[in-house]
Amino acid sequence: MAIIDFKVPANISKALGLPPSTPKRMQLKVLKKLLRKARFTEFGQAYRFDEILLGKHIGKEFQRLVPTYNYNKIYKEWWHKTLEGIPDVCWPGKVKYYALSSGTSESSSKYIPITNDILRGNKIAMIKQLLGLRNYDDIPVKALSKGWLTLGGSTELERFSAGYYAGDLSGITAKKSPFWFQPFYKPGKKIAKEKDWNKKLEEIVEKAPEWDISFLVGVPAWIQMCLEMIIKKYNLKNIHEIWPNLTFFVHGGVSFEPYKKGFEQLLGKPLIYIETYLASEGFIAYQDRKDAKGMRLIINEHIFFEFVPFDDKNFDTEGEMVSKPEALMIHEVEEGKDYALLISTSAGTWRYLIGDTIRFTDKEKCEIIITGRTKHFLSLVGEHLSVDNMNKAIQVASEQLNISIPEFTVAGVPYESFFAHQWYVACDDAVDKVQLATLIDNKLKELNDDYAVERKSALKAVFVEPLPEETFMHFMHQRGKIGGQHKFPRVLKGKLLADWQAYLKEIGR
Repeated sequence: MAIIDFKVPANISKALGLPPSTPKRMQLKVLKKLLRKARFTEFGQAYRFDEILLGKHIGKEFQRLVPTYNYNKIYKEWWHKTLEGIPDVCWPGKVKYYALSSGTSESSSKYIPITNDILRGNKIAMIKQLLGLRNYDDIPVKALSKGWLTLGGSTELERFSAGYYAGDLSGITAKKSPFWFQPFYKPGKKIAKEKDWNKKLEEIVEKAPEWDISFLVGVPAWIQMCLEMIIKKYNLKNIHEIWPNLTFFVHGGVSFEPYKKGFEQLLGKPLIYIETYLASEGFIAYQDRKDAKGMRLIINEHIFFEFVPFDDKNFDTEGEMVSKPEALMIHEVEEGKDYALLISTSAGTWRYLIGDTIRFTDKEKCEIIITGRTKHFLSLVGEHLSVDNMNKAIQVASEQLNISIPEFTVAGVPYESFFAHQWYVACDDAVDKVQLATLIDNKLKELNDDYAVERKSALKAVFVEPLPEETFMHFMHQRGKIGGQHKFPRVLKGKLLADWQAYLKEIGR
């Protein structure tokens, strides 16, 4: 399998009579590869993969014969068998590893199958991302040979009696990482195994002077916390006093914009920010050029993508997808519209709703941004407020008031026989909450026509409650969701909202 793609120039390709290498053609090639590999599995036999492969329009036949799945459905019907040690269920062979993923709101862990094939695809995607650094200007070459501080969950995997291992994806990846990467990998195997998040951070802080770090990799909130602890411990003005070669921050999972102002206060010089989209289910996209508005989908490796318009036709008010949604292939999408992602991968994940919503910023380059989660949007009365809207409103308000808001969450609440939005923002700066609410409200009216209409109707008010940042972190700690893979939910609903309100009452807020 090639690591570097060789692209034949268009004029030579035309002269040789070769078909153009379009996104559609690349995606259909990936689909064929997946179907061929899995055609003798239980899933492949049940859904007639051989028949699909013989069809004239393979993509449409695949969509016609194979149903869509969310986690609960595919686990109940198929994946539970693999946990019992049964081979050849959705992918050839036995599944030996599972990534434990709970998303941002669910209380119970999801067991996401991890195969050697998906790990191989992820690894090739990571190498392509590194090679993509050539598209960035003024990269100091020596920085590429320094340390990578990866702040993730524990790499210690739990072994079960059925013969499989389960844990954070970072643990599985570390176990399978190539030998040549070990000298660069920090905090090292011993600290990375530590399950106590606070102890892990303390050990990293102690070791920090011994390392020469050029790459930071992780979720912004936890990376920022780590840097703050190091700066405080060694009485530094900024992190570059201890790591002068620090050049890159590879981040993902959440929008970086709300964190950027507070994060950059910890630096002595600007960093190069590289956004990635690495989920437990696979490496989906990465930023491959400086100042790109989006991340490039990995369309020619190990994932076949489908895109479900995120609208009232395909999703109910709770964010649940209908049984037979409209699903588009990559050549059928439009820029500027929100889609929920369905993925089929080399881990036996078939037409699987990953739970994220994305938007194409450049269809030709297959570049996307993450706009939110299918269940993390707010639409009490038809305002259809997305996480992307929220992030932009927070960013603008922060800049205008010159304050840092690294975390926030929003809930819909009853108000005067109608409804209101209640915002909770993490802010350690002095701030007028009425002024902040006005700025957020006005920006959302600019961004979202539905919101602007409903603010004149049933959405009667917007309230903002500033809280210390530690309030958010402590709530996550209480729920056992502390560490590199966990993000604070941007929208609170149902039991999660009740738990949050009880927690605030308990601490006197």
